[in-house]
Amino acid sequence: MADLGSTARAGAGAREVAARMAEVAAAWVESLDAAQRATASGPAPTAHEEIDAERRRWFYTPTDHGGLTMHQQRPAQQRAAMRLVASGLSTPAYVTVATVMGLENVLDHTEGFMARFDRERGRDPGMFYLRVFGDPGGAGPWGWRFGGHHVSLNNLVVDGVLVACTPCFLGADPARSALLGGAELRPLAGVEDPARELVRSLRPELAARATLLPRAPSDIVAGNRTRVSEGDRVIPLAGIWRGRFADDDEQRRLQAASDAINEASGLDGADHDAVAITTAPKGLPAAELDAGQRELLRRLLGTYLDRVPAEVSPLARYDDDHALDQVHVAWAGSTAPGEPHYYRLQGPRLLVEWDNTQRGANHAHSVWRDPTTDFGIDVLAAHLARDHGGGVSPPT
Repeated sequence: MADLGSTARAGAGAREVAARMAEVAAAWVESLDAAQRATASGPAPTAHEEIDAERRRWFYTPTDHGGLTMHQQRPAQQRAAMRLVASGLSTPAYVTVATVMGLENVLDHTEGFMARFDRERGRDPGMFYLRVFGDPGGAGPWGWRFGGHHVSLNNLVVDGVLVACTPCFLGADPARSALLGGAELRPLAGVEDPARELVRSLRPELAARATLLPRAPSDIVAGNRTRVSEGDRVIPLAGIWRGRFADDDEQRRLQAASDAINEASGLDGADHDAVAITTAPKGLPAAELDAGQRELLRRLLGTYLDRVPAEVSPLARYDDDHALDQVHVAWAGSTAPGEPHYYRLQGPRLLVEWDNTQRGANHAHSVWRDPTTDFGIDVLAAHLARDHGGGVSPPT
């Protein structure tokens, strides 16, 4: 999957990864009883949006992500579930995902073991959801989704080839935690530090062009939308949940937290326009970076594109200087460590967003998207046209 495009879809690597996924996905599904399977299974992926709508929903808040939770599985089933998760990740990414899941215990401690979110325990390392869509052993398209607080992994296989693995989201709250001996746990340090180093290395006139705002938005701007569109603005926290809470008091608490986060960002309408998503990338093109800065950018891209197995990572695309030249770097907020900030990398078939603004800039979000083929929607449309002799109206 050199570029998750036509070359990738014919590549042996994307086929091998898909075969491994199918094997472990089938084993997990087979281990489930009928009731578990009903919750763990979804309809086969399709270009018809009304049928495929649930597969295209994704979250990164501690809400219901849809599927079978780790709590609802026996230990052997949990192990099988994590084998499937690992099949779609590089080893460093799998370690990061496992660490982020464990951070729920740390966050619960930070908040005084009080968060509920309309359930028995709000911060819960067992509330990670896995769902398989379609038949991983069959001939038709199939996919799987794994998600919970600060994790969202989305994979699609068509004709035995892994054709999409985005959106791919990882977050961390807390982003930094004290460890014994004066050490510090920072699961996403490698995603944060090279970007700051890159922007701080720019000449003043280039830094000014890369900087969208002196203040940072409160979250990633594209949010959890299925499709990235021109003019997208930050979605308030309360909007990134699966429906309202049954408990009105819990809903009021969530809304109050959401309002406080928005107010703390200090952004007005013009500011939101400045950081809104646009088709034409904002910021500074890599073509204007020097050699050292270009290598920093390649390293930063690797913290996103090497989340998937090496056989399917599109990072090698950026060995081509022309491809790298088209990536734009945009920043908002302070460049001082420990202060609220945001950055974006955008180019053809690439949208990367990072923010670390909430909880005193100790709560990080990072996402890799391919707006052309997130969820493999384009591939499914082509598949339907080929197999059924006609087109399909693009989902809206």
